[in-house]
Amino acid sequence: MAYYNWILAFHVMSFVSWMAMLFYLPRLFIYHRENADTKAFTDVVEVQEYKLMKYIGVPAMWATILSGGTMLYLNSGIFSSGGWMHVKLFLVALLIAYHFSLEKIRQIMIDNPHFKSSKWLRVYNEVPTLLMIGIVIMVVVKPF
Repeated sequence: MAYYNWILAFHVMSFVSWMAMLFYLPRLFIYHRENADTKAFTDVVEVQEYKLMKYIGVPAMWATILSGGTMLYLNSGIFSSGGWMHVKLFLVALLIAYHFSLEKIRQIMIDNPHFKSSKWLRVYNEVPTLLMIGIVIMVVVKPF
């Protein structure tokens, strides 16, 4: 278990990197939508969206999942410490689903940059913040 803290540190760094992508990619979608009629702009932002998802988001998500899974394997007794871990994992599952929804939106916006309104995208941009708040509360406070 001497290396458990190293895995935990890697897990936290991975999670922070993943959250950075989850916070920023929807913001790029808003810029993409608001400048949908400027092809030169949308061409550039599509490259940014792709690179952010594929080079940062996907590796960070998998690093978070694998390091978290490794910690659960090494400390499976954590499941009997209360319901907080179950809630945390449920929130993480929602975060994973949100991640894949962003990829779907990214692909749709390539062909249809008028997909959804800026207002809808701004509201959708808040989902990872709410999930992250719940996850951090579960891990730090362990309310039950």
